[in-house]
Amino acid sequence: MKATYFQDTALRYFYEVARTGSLASASARLHVAPSAISRQISTLEKVLGVPLFERSVKGMTLNAAGEVLATHAKRVQMDAERAVQEIQSLLGVRTGRVAIAASAGVANEFLPPLIVEFRRSFPGVSFRVDVQDPAQISESLRGVDVDIGIQFARLPERDIKIQYRRPSTVLALMSPTHPLAQARTLTLAQLQAFPLALPTESTTIRQAIDVACARQELLLDPVLVSNNMPTLHSFVVHEGGISVSSEISVRHLVDAGLIVAIPVRDHGLNLRDVEVQTLVGRSLPPAVQRFLDHLIRALTEQLP
Repeated sequence: MKATYFQDTALRYFYEVARTGSLASASARLHVAPSAISRQISTLEKVLGVPLFERSVKGMTLNAAGEVLATHAKRVQMDAERAVQEIQSLLGVRTGRVAIAASAGVANEFLPPLIVEFRRSFPGVSFRVDVQDPAQISESLRGVDVDIGIQFARLPERDIKIQYRRPSTVLALMSPTHPLAQARTLTLAQLQAFPLALPTESTTIRQAIDVACARQELLLDPVLVSNNMPTLHSFVVHEGGISVSSEISVRHLVDAGLIVAIPVRDHGLNLRDVEVQTLVGRSLPPAVQRFLDHLIRALTEQLP
């Protein structure tokens, strides 16, 4: 019974609760009633003869036995996915789906033309692009919710494979008529005298700037803070002041002559890399692998 039961629905329900930490979250993702999920997990615990979770008002946390089973469940899911991929590969890249998690700037500006170009050769491939914070991107990869993560990273992450990495220069963005627009490089101290629009503290670029300011005992007091990069870019285009970004997020605005982007050279701002990530040990479906190659080639050719 045990061997058979591990191939049943219970393992999938268990793994979703293990990932999300609660019956309610698993229910929303699986579109299954919480009571049905709870029954399956209870039966699974009876079969094994041990509890799998520590239950509290805050949710459900895996215990030692649960951690062992979660590792097995993840492997089963990946093996099943690998079998589907091998079948699809027999047909080539005629169809497929690519799920990507990326920062807002990458999702808004860099990915859409790349996807359009890719689909000219592979019109049967569809895409899903989610805008997420760095920590969310890593968790989405670990949970196999997405195939590819693109983010600006400062520290290595467990279970994450780096497919491509390149240093990402912090750029000061301003209108072509701004007093600093002719500078070759700038410092944060030079930006301090002008109205600033900055990303929120959850972004790696803002975190790098805050650390650099702290080292210099420099206070930047933005007049606008937003978690939406197009809002910050529009502020600059309308000559409201200066913002900051990576080159990958503003190439179209620079090429159109709407803004000027100047490197900011303070110590520590160069410790942020743009990374293309996948999950360690995962065999990517043919469509995903082909788009991954396309993505890396574009980054290699387009970034300075």
